[in-house]
Amino acid sequence: MDKKISIALVGCGRISEKHVQGIKAHQELTLVSVCDIKKERSDKIAQETGAKAYTNYEQMLDAEKPDAVAIATPNHLHPQMTIQAARRKINVITEKPMALSLSDARAMIDECKKNKVELFVIKQNRYNPPIQKLKEAIDKGRFGKLYLGTIIVRWQRPQGYYDQDDWHGKLLKDGGALLNQASHHVDMLRWLLGPAESVQGIAERLGRNIETEDTALAIIKFKNGALGLIEATTLTYPRNLEGSITIQGEKGTVKVGGTALNKIDTWEFADIENEDDNIKNSSTDPPNVYGFGHQEVYKNVVDCLMRKNACHVNGEDGYKTLELIMAIYKANREGKKVTLPLDVSEGVHLNRF
Repeated sequence: MDKKISIALVGCGRISEKHVQGIKAHQELTLVSVCDIKKERSDKIAQETGAKAYTNYEQMLDAEKPDAVAIATPNHLHPQMTIQAARRKINVITEKPMALSLSDARAMIDECKKNKVELFVIKQNRYNPPIQKLKEAIDKGRFGKLYLGTIIVRWQRPQGYYDQDDWHGKLLKDGGALLNQASHHVDMLRWLLGPAESVQGIAERLGRNIETEDTALAIIKFKNGALGLIEATTLTYPRNLEGSITIQGEKGTVKVGGTALNKIDTWEFADIENEDDNIKNSSTDPPNVYGFGHQEVYKNVVDCLMRKNACHVNGEDGYKTLELIMAIYKANREGKKVTLPLDVSEGVHLNRF
């Protein structure tokens, strides 16, 4: 592909700014069109970027024929929109969660494979410099035997957040605190510690008038013998207080915190390396929980579509994280330990809170 990669964006809400910035950061990309059912939203981004505005998704795809479409719509729309794009031979870049059921996620993967297009699932926090340093330390064996991985998401989402749109907090449109707010953190735990063997968990609605859980706890046993702990809530008073991951092993402990997994809080190893003295210089200071990683997501889009490099987070990778979350929901529903893999029929439609 010698010409610029044309990108269409659907969904012009709060996350769309990160997509626009990510696309602008690469001269190989061009934003050709934006779409939202709320005309004022798409018009605003169109005026700012020079892209063409639409209110009908399929009309935009047929008229613009972009090389790729970025899907930043409410969660329940991701599968349908992915399939509509794939059938038009358009590559897909979708926000998390990729779907609200394993069957929908599998349909997305299969349709993209059938039509020979890429499916990028956005996990932007994997690209954070502190997380990259942590992954490098794990891959080099600096921890020795891995013992425990812990994620903590202590965030605040007031009732007004759930009331402002018709999909927030809805079981079949949004998913709960695990699928929405803590999705990136769960992905990080699985990415760093590997595939899970079994899960025990509880998910409850404690303080918000919603259809989904606002608080969840889980214990994970990984196939490599390590254990995992998950604490996620949107009830933290009075504001977001912590979003962190801690990895502990026989020869090291690392905690990455900050607003977007962007700050090294603890970096301790038995075997000290030269770079350890300056490791905290890798911390960043993003303005919000979305971080800076969307620019790296789009760099991978360029590398994959132009240079035929591997997609860093493809549909299969996204599926595995979704499966882990669904296993926690199943453990809550059945009140017992759940082993993986799951049947493809698992989805939020089975949940009871």
